[in-house]
Amino acid sequence: MGGLRWIAENWVTALNAVGVVGGLFFTACSLHSEAKTRRVANLLTITKNHRNIWADFYRNPGLARVLDTAADVTRKPITREEEIFVNLVILHTNSVFYATKDELVVKLEGLRRDVWWFLSLPIPLAAWERAKLVQNDAFVVFVESCLNWK
Repeated sequence: MGGLRWIAENWVTALNAVGVVGGLFFTACSLHSEAKTRRVANLLTITKNHRNIWADFYRNPGLARVLDTAADVTRKPITREEEIFVNLVILHTNSVFYATKDELVVKLEGLRRDVWWFLSLPIPLAAWERAKLVQNDAFVVFVESCLNWK
């Protein structure tokens, strides 16, 4: 009986409390939904940028050697064009790394394998050895761990 009396005397306060709790719950649900939507939108942006970088590769026959597993960089050094392309891929990977680290994008399951595959090739590896000197330590540790993946 004491509970009913309290509600009768304090119904306005109880109603306000229910409204505040309901509002907080609704806000939490909205924020969670917005975060998921933003992660997917970021993933779409990353995919678009990835496609643009590789579209340039396929349109430029001078870059074909970048994916050559037998490229001899001591006999024929990396061209400026090849190094620029590899640096664009490295910068893109850096962006993906930090976006993933900060949970701004859906986790990319094959990222380590992709990094390992690309940077294990002779030209990308040689370009990475030069580029890593100007990268953030956390990113260098990530890439080096990918190179040691297998």
